[in-house]
Amino acid sequence: MPKEKESASAKATADKEGKLIGKITHYFSNIGVAVIELSGVLKEGDNIRIVGGENTDFTQAVDSMQVEHEKVKTAKKGSSTGLKVSEKVREGYSVYKV
Repeated sequence: MPKEKESASAKATADKEGKLIGKITHYFSNIGVAVIELSGVLKEGDNIRIVGGENTDFTQAVDSMQVEHEKVKTAKKGSSTGLKVSEKVREGYSVYKV
């Protein structure tokens, strides 16, 4: 396959999915909070897409976040960030910024 088509295809996939921003490392089902190990910066107001398993693929806005039990507006790369999620998730699910 020519390089131009490969990169166009990869770009189309990235546009559809968004940019990979992290992975779910824990989920607290009793309070509906996921912990995300970030591989990029995440801010309040960003839209994220969580994908995993056979049936999980949803988009939501980041309303609030916590790092080390402190409310933050911006979470940096490498931090473990807790945020309320609208659906059940599991460890290993991918988180994209859309």
